[in-house]
Amino acid sequence: MHTENTPQALLETDTHTHTVASTHAFSTILELAQYAAKKGLKGIAVTDHGPAIPDGAHEWHFGSMRTLPPYIEGVRVLHGVEANIMDYEGTLDICERYQEELDWVIASYHDPCCDPGTVEQHTASYLKVAENPHVDVIGHSGTGSYRYDYEKVIPVFKAKGKLVEINSHSFSTRKGAKDNCRDIALLCKKYEAPIVVNSDAHSCFVIGDLQDAMSMLSDIGFPSELIINRTLESLADWIFKKRGRKIL
Repeated sequence: MHTENTPQALLETDTHTHTVASTHAFSTILELAQYAAKKGLKGIAVTDHGPAIPDGAHEWHFGSMRTLPPYIEGVRVLHGVEANIMDYEGTLDICERYQEELDWVIASYHDPCCDPGTVEQHTASYLKVAENPHVDVIGHSGTGSYRYDYEKVIPVFKAKGKLVEINSHSFSTRKGAKDNCRDIALLCKKYEAPIVVNSDAHSCFVIGDLQDAMSMLSDIGFPSELIINRTLESLADWIFKKRGRKIL
């Protein structure tokens, strides 16, 4: 049974989505917005893969996002990127200019861009990513092949103003991610580290599909106030405090 302080089934925003600019995805930005509106979402972030992944968007794509309207089909559309972490030094594949210009920067590991290493290497790298002032979100860090010292790093993510992503898509596609995400969420609860819950949608049909992650968060009694994308207003407030940018 839900209480006032535990997560509800539906969030107002989904801040990790992909379009055909990442050619292993299947929907246009218009289709994402249309389906988001149908599902009652008030906001989405379009976060195509950075250029280092084999079929990622060219870097110019992210500079050109400024030409898009802020609302599509009545849905607030944030301009973002899922940047690739390229090494164990926290290097990203998007230039600093675009990191600063975009509304939303996710930093994630992907096998084609950086071979998995040791827990110690991943830990050191995430600590360096945490120092990057332009990174907003640590993407799908429950991925088993890039396991890190959660106990050591989660408090640093909080201290450095990084949101920890609980990626619902990972539960069914990334080995070990379901248990890892639970461990990460428990530590976020312990340290009061804010999170975002996202679909990582690669088609419009699954945008806002957060049930697996939300069920887990409800089971552990995760405080809803720590879920930054629970409402469009809570997301906008966080972005204003972090980036000094008004999105509403």
